[in-house]
Amino acid sequence: MRQAEQSRRRATVGDEHDTIRGKRTGSAPVPLSVLDLATVGTGLTATQALRSTTELARQTERRGFHRFWVAEHHSMPGVASSSPAVILANLAAHTSRIRLGSGGVMLPNHAPLVIAEQFGTLEALAPGRIDLGLGRAPGTDGATAAALRRSGRAPEGADDFPEQLAELTRFLDDDFPAGHRYARIHAVPGPVQATADGGVQSPDRPSIWLLGSSGFSAQLAGALGLPFSFAHHFSAANTIPALELYRESFRPSAVLDRPYASIGVSAFAADDEKQARRQVLTGALTMLRLRTGRPGLVPSPDEAAAYDFSPMEQEFVDGWLANVVHGTADAVREGLDGLVKRTGADELMITANAHGGEARLRSYELIADAYGMPTG
Repeated sequence: MRQAEQSRRRATVGDEHDTIRGKRTGSAPVPLSVLDLATVGTGLTATQALRSTTELARQTERRGFHRFWVAEHHSMPGVASSSPAVILANLAAHTSRIRLGSGGVMLPNHAPLVIAEQFGTLEALAPGRIDLGLGRAPGTDGATAAALRRSGRAPEGADDFPEQLAELTRFLDDDFPAGHRYARIHAVPGPVQATADGGVQSPDRPSIWLLGSSGFSAQLAGALGLPFSFAHHFSAANTIPALELYRESFRPSAVLDRPYASIGVSAFAADDEKQARRQVLTGALTMLRLRTGRPGLVPSPDEAAAYDFSPMEQEFVDGWLANVVHGTADAVREGLDGLVKRTGADELMITANAHGGEARLRSYELIADAYGMPTG
């Protein structure tokens, strides 16, 4: 691809951030988006969980949420989003406006060419709507991470992530230099199709984001001039330091002329405080079991309420819930507004994990109502 064409495609990716920077949906201080894990509750199937994710994507599109991401996790019975590209293809068929993406794809688990092909296909299915959020963790335990690799070896370490990212970006842009071992290899669908006789160049390519819960990806995203999404929902103590590092490290690029940061936040609204507490306790118990090596399905609210927490377990749960914005719609709005003020985030990526799909649907409806977001 000629340099001018490459720069134009990358600039087009950056246009999305220029368009939404400062955008308000209703009275929300920043654009609101969704991160979903297709959670599977006790007594429910993966089919039901994935149908709930599809309905949630359709609902949040109607209500004016900006983007809808799904996350890659493995070997977790309560999470059905192990294959983001497959889920996103389905969501693309059931939506028409909302941006769709990965939050994220764990790059060490995959060959960069495979990811470029998958997300090039998604871009062809939903032009101008695809985000490729990338993480450097495996999204699972070490043994499962090794099983994900054909060689059976554990994924490369963090030091290899920049090299993997550079390779993936070159596949997406089809711009390996002459003499490179991959110069004659092309990710399809992709830019190479424009060089064939009669080929037409697509103006779009997936928008690359870096995701993280520490300073590594924050600094790398800043140095490369890429948008950054921080996992505040499970690393709240590191949020402000990581965002500061991102902004300090930022260098303008063909994608962005200034930093653009979103933060993932657990938020759950219900008709009253008691209902909200019952729902978020299911997520806290799920995390407790995961952190203690007992991953399982998401418990029901009754099961979570009846669980006999030890003092140490209660301490963990209290600490976890302290970072979950929950309560009535007005209380959640107040909490989200306060988070934007404290962090200076350009966008909020809300995750609302609960036992069943109906509760999640209701939560996002209430949040949208609290901000006066459209109902069409």
